[in-house]
Amino acid sequence: MNTLVIIPARGGSKGIPRKNIKLFDGKPLIYYTIDCARAICSDVDICVSTDDAEIISVVEQYGLQVPFVRPAELATDAAGTYEVLLHALDFYEKKGVYYDRVVLLQNTSPFRTPQQVKEALELYRKDVDMVVSVKECAANPYYCVFEENREGFLNICKGDGNIFRRQDAPKVYEYNGAIYVMNASVLKTTHMHKMQKRIKYVMDDLSSFDLDTMWDWKMAEMITREKK
Repeated sequence: MNTLVIIPARGGSKGIPRKNIKLFDGKPLIYYTIDCARAICSDVDICVSTDDAEIISVVEQYGLQVPFVRPAELATDAAGTYEVLLHALDFYEKKGVYYDRVVLLQNTSPFRTPQQVKEALELYRKDVDMVVSVKECAANPYYCVFEENREGFLNICKGDGNIFRRQDAPKVYEYNGAIYVMNASVLKTTHMHKMQKRIKYVMDDLSSFDLDTMWDWKMAEMITREKK
């Protein structure tokens, strides 16, 4: 089964400036994601999609060729990941290279491991749209998540309100942004967030740690120091 790994790396990150090539524990953050990609496929099937010359230089110093420069219209704050994926797929198809599945690996998951990516791939089947990594939600809509009704009173989001212990509530999950394994043909016709046949790959809280802000970055550095 032909697999394309896409690593989005826009130059204009806001929450953590220059995060994709910012040094994390001594090496550029994007190298951790490249290492995960290299654990499952060869370099020719790894696509770093970036608009930034410095990111291209850093990636190619790691021995990975960047196949194209992402168009400016796909590098704005308003540009979505889905459109970036379609652009990459189209680039390869115009060269006569077709893929059965697409693996999206974002650079904001420094504690995701190559083994976890391999395990997520093992769950993939041709009859599913996507295998997506998740973590168990800390807040549960059957137990401790409420929404306001028209009268301004809080009602439990799901269920009948008769669950009084967290362990009695059904498990619920949230995307952690670490791993997406998608059916390429489905991806070309259906937005990744509208896919219906989804299978979960559950990750622990540490592996699910996501870098969005400088506070996240400092916490991740502290975690790394503690691990050592």
